[in-house]
Amino acid sequence: MNIDSIKNGIVIDHIRAGRGMEIYRFLNLEALDCSVAIIKNATSRRMGRKDIIKIDALLDVDLNVLGYVDPDVTINIIRDSARVEKYHPELPERIANVIRCKNPRCITSTEQELTHIFKLTDRANRVYRCIYCETQAK
Repeated sequence: MNIDSIKNGIVIDHIRAGRGMEIYRFLNLEALDCSVAIIKNATSRRMGRKDIIKIDALLDVDLNVLGYVDPDVTINIIRDSARVEKYHPELPERIANVIRCKNPRCITSTEQELTHIFKLTDRANRVYRCIYCETQAK
């Protein structure tokens, strides 16, 4: 298999095997007008199997939300064909429209245009709660 290297872009590595398409859809990568490569079930010494996403463009999005989606993910920023930054996203304090409140009495159930916002209430246990009704995210 031959996947070209990227000159300027992002490599999302160490995605749990099988979660690559979920992250692809979550980041709305199908709307991009650049090359995007999804490598599924790649061999990994650390994880056994993993997925990788290579994006041949620098995105103007907050990738820290990936800390909620997959806490093991590594983000590599590539400029002029060299890695200039590598980091693990931290859990964001607030996330919007990533998860939906399951409480049928929450205002987000009746007000459809309302943004679903959750705040981090317990970092150690990765617990998020709805800012409107305090229901814990599942």
